[in-house]
Amino acid sequence: MTKSNAPETTPADEGRIMFELLNEVGIIAQLSRALLESRLGDGLTIHHFGALNHLVRLGDGRTPIDMARAFQVPKTSMSHTLAGLEKRGLIHLVPNPDDGRGKLVILTEAGRDVRERAIHTIGPDIARLVPEFEPGEAQSILPVLRKLRTLLDNARDR
Repeated sequence: MTKSNAPETTPADEGRIMFELLNEVGIIAQLSRALLESRLGDGLTIHHFGALNHLVRLGDGRTPIDMARAFQVPKTSMSHTLAGLEKRGLIHLVPNPDDGRGKLVILTEAGRDVRERAIHTIGPDIARLVPEFEPGEAQSILPVLRKLRTLLDNARDR
């Protein structure tokens, strides 16, 4: 059996390292949100973009309460975000046929276009990052980040 040259870590060290990881992810999230929001225009916020992106990824017909749960925000906050999108013609709120009092969120073509334009607009910023990484480096990080996201997502749902 060969000994590793790596220093032994204690549970306290591992907890500190996990905190540092979450802290770095949080800072990265803040910086990337600020960059994207600076490119959105028309008074759109990261919350507006997030809702549009959610609808593109998962499809129309979500209820505002389902979206609020997905984003872990109060229903009133999601209603405010959706009202801003509806005012701009980026979504429609239609009656929910399964719940006479509820609404469903439907993405418009204009909403889809705004999302695509935002992604296109931030493209040069992303392109400037690419040469700073070794080939495959970003790809190698993705499985670990997906695992972390899944663990945090599952913990949220408990």
